[in-house]
Amino acid sequence: MESSKSKSKVKTKTTAKSSKPAAVSKTGKTRKVSSNKSLPGEDEIRRKAQEIYNERIIRGEHGTAETDWLEAEKLLKS
Repeated sequence: MESSKSKSKVKTKTTAKSSKPAAVSKTGKTRKVSSNKSLPGEDEIRRKAQEIYNERIIRGEHGTAETDWLEAEKLLKS
């Protein structure tokens, strides 16, 4: 028989944190916080990728249209 002085161990469950921060409204409900920055459009990405391509060719570097596009997306989203 266990003594009354022994305490039960309570395990707490940890969860992975969300990549986006959560905000708590006045009602106590959690909501995701969104940034006000809009995502770049396809035409804007295309123009930036063309600019990256032109600079890459002037430098005599090898690359692909896909890497130029991905770099343009990365630069415009940051």
